[in-house]
Amino acid sequence: MPLMQSWLDSANDPASDFPLNNLPYGVFSQTGEGRRCGVAIGACVLDVAALETAGLISLSAGALLQQGRWNPLMAAGPAVWAELRATLTALLQAGSGKEAQVRPHLVALDEVRLHMPFDVAEYTDFYAGRQHAFNVGIMFRGPENALPPNWLHIPIGYNGRASTVVVSGTDFHRPSGQLKAPDADMPSFGPSRRLDIELEMGAIVGAGSAMGARVSVAEADAMIFGYVLLNDWSARDIQAWEYQPLGPFQAKAFATTISPWIVTRAALEPFRVAAPAREKPLLPYLKEPGPMLYDIALEVAMQPAGSDQVTTLSRTNARELYYSAAQQLAHHSSSGCAMRSGDLLGSGTISGPDKDSYGSLLEMTWGGKEPLTLADGSVRSFIEDGDTLTLRGHAQGDGYRIGFGDCTGTVLPAA
Repeated sequence: MPLMQSWLDSANDPASDFPLNNLPYGVFSQTGEGRRCGVAIGACVLDVAALETAGLISLSAGALLQQGRWNPLMAAGPAVWAELRATLTALLQAGSGKEAQVRPHLVALDEVRLHMPFDVAEYTDFYAGRQHAFNVGIMFRGPENALPPNWLHIPIGYNGRASTVVVSGTDFHRPSGQLKAPDADMPSFGPSRRLDIELEMGAIVGAGSAMGARVSVAEADAMIFGYVLLNDWSARDIQAWEYQPLGPFQAKAFATTISPWIVTRAALEPFRVAAPAREKPLLPYLKEPGPMLYDIALEVAMQPAGSDQVTTLSRTNARELYYSAAQQLAHHSSSGCAMRSGDLLGSGTISGPDKDSYGSLLEMTWGGKEPLTLADGSVRSFIEDGDTLTLRGHAQGDGYRIGFGDCTGTVLPAA
């Protein structure tokens, strides 16, 4: 699909993250005003709440855009999602004749503050990147037992904390917890010394499912409203002590950052790619009816406190995942677990085959044994106070790109 032309010139810039082909959903505010639903287009955000009030958007399900969050639209289901996308496209496309009516409701992106685009119902994090799972397994169990015996058969996950999912630009304090040195008899309590990132994609459930209902992979795919970039910050030293036998807990509960714009499944449709060859046959309920992954280029960058130099640490692609979000969602429901509108599913760390494509510092520095030298000359094994980490991602089309906006967080000293 080529670039769709808009009467808004900045939306036709091939380097823009937000062409007419994208139309991602976010929540914004201006000084002294409340939060409003908006759509990114070019260098602007379109105030869709104002368009709805003005009658330029009139959805069959009623007024859904006035609450400063996208949950009401998400719960309305795929037919209403398609209706809104078609309306926005018709208003913004070149030759629509709507410019005079719509332009007053555009605000420059650099004049707004962005907020959480939706209320997170519940948060589940998966472990769906094979290279990451293999790398971590080598570090802790050796190459002969790197992948757990169930990994090639089942999307492994754990239930995380929705309460500390935050939008890009939200700073947070270094977590503290129980730590135990290998040569210590007893644990101690203090700030994490091995704070890390995890480069992930987040899938947002739009339409939920009832308790007791199982959904197929195809049905799960249709339930997904859209995607965000996701940084599942991780305290590796806290995790090493607490994770046996039940897995991550406080090591990941302190913060999870998402990008501010929800990129819809419809916008990503042209970028579907097939999953890698299966090393073990999947059970029927997990088999894909077609391509379920996406060709999305991803990168991680770090900027130390007080430095004006940014270092790109890693570049990889979402197609490196072994399990898709639709498979994760289908598995999540397979026990009869009810899925709720607003549920967030983290993909798990996305790592490529090489060191410069790994999705965590744990891998990039091989457990801290191979520190990285940054552009300003400083050295890192893990994240230090004041460091700012940024995830970026986009799908590249014919003369346009589908971007997510930056997913950024700065680590403050422990409280």
